[in-house]
Amino acid sequence: MVIYLSGDVESEVDLDELTPKQIVAELNKHVVGQTAAKRAVAIALRNRIRRQKLSPELAQDVIPKNIIMIGSTGIGKTEIARRLARLTGSPFIKIEASKFTEVGYVGRDVESIVRDLVEIAIDLVREEKIEEVADKAEFNAEERILDLLLPQNRASNEPTDADLSSNEQFQKTREKLRQQLREGRLDSRMVEIEVREKPFPAGIEIITPQGIEEMDINLKDMLPGLFPGGRTKKRKMRVDEAIDYLISEEEQKLIDMDQVSRLAIERVENSGIVFLDEIDKIAGREGGHGPDVSREGVQRDLLPIIEGTTVNTKYGMVKTDHILFIAAGAFHVSKPSDLIPELQGRFPIRVTLDPLTKDDFKRILTEPKNSLIRQYTALMETEGITLEFSLDAIEALADIAYSVNQSTENIGARRLHTVMEKLLDEISFEGSDLPEKKQVIDQSYVKKMLSGIVQNEDLSRYIL
Repeated sequence: MVIYLSGDVESEVDLDELTPKQIVAELNKHVVGQTAAKRAVAIALRNRIRRQKLSPELAQDVIPKNIIMIGSTGIGKTEIARRLARLTGSPFIKIEASKFTEVGYVGRDVESIVRDLVEIAIDLVREEKIEEVADKAEFNAEERILDLLLPQNRASNEPTDADLSSNEQFQKTREKLRQQLREGRLDSRMVEIEVREKPFPAGIEIITPQGIEEMDINLKDMLPGLFPGGRTKKRKMRVDEAIDYLISEEEQKLIDMDQVSRLAIERVENSGIVFLDEIDKIAGREGGHGPDVSREGVQRDLLPIIEGTTVNTKYGMVKTDHILFIAAGAFHVSKPSDLIPELQGRFPIRVTLDPLTKDDFKRILTEPKNSLIRQYTALMETEGITLEFSLDAIEALADIAYSVNQSTENIGARRLHTVMEKLLDEISFEGSDLPEKKQVIDQSYVKKMLSGIVQNEDLSRYIL
């Protein structure tokens, strides 16, 4: 079972029953159009579920069907992959292929992709475990604060009636303090608690020809008497600060980090998603010199990870055989066939995303669950300003965004962000000082704020 957001309600869904149609329906709530790309990722995800139902011998040989998305910037490539990961609770990382260089040149080592993905999975699993122990951790922290506020007297070996009566009074006083603590009436009171000194980092980083990589060298183990890993010191702080610190400390006590590491590695191996952006920037098989000399080298370094290899991380060995790789690129200058043949063969599914039309811009403004208009409306509501967009205003905004994309650089849906910022510049600046709390955004207002910039093509290049 996993928890994922369905509409405005958090619901529990069995991943085994999540069909490709349901996956596409969920993606439709956040991304407009691009049906072919949504179908491709939905099928890839469903095939993962199907693989887990096979016998281990057969499942081992069923490799993921990696995907190349072809299309210009701002049309939904990254968002589709990111939403897919959120839908399934999968560890997800977006990296740019152009940030890597081949072995022997200064730059990041491609194996750092897997290490970073494991760190993300560790955080995911740790957060889940923290939620499971949250109530227990809060109760334990509360008890420790009460012990500081009202220390308990040690009872004698043979308690008398007076001791019993005193204990009843103590418990009543403690419960009153507990109630005040929960109501926040003790937040400003100062208490003295023991805090752990920060230990020396478990590992060190060294600079190699491949860049900064972590080495599994634990200096604490090598020189146990040198570093104060387990020391504590007393520190005074407010009750509200102390309770937060103690809750965090109790959470760490209640969580088994060895189990978290095992679960995180298992999740990476079985459901990790790597979004490899700008893959077109490393397409090429030239043997020249200069800044582009390592493009083919980066492809060859990526190949083992995508094919399936074992990467050493500080949490353990991670197999990459069943990580799903989704590559993306505009491919304006190069084309997928410019990649080395071995890498092409590891991306059997290719989908071309459609350019955004004027109607797409209208839908992007209004249809997604957290559309731009909903976002700006909610932001201004925090200061008592009500924004009301008319239909002709939405039409005009879509027309302007589409026209500017056609006449200048096409940056897809991201153009709407710059258009909306310029449109609401005055309202956002004035904010709660506006005398009129209801602001109607109609076609005339859109033209007033944006028409001059749109007509001046040189100016729109810089502002829109």
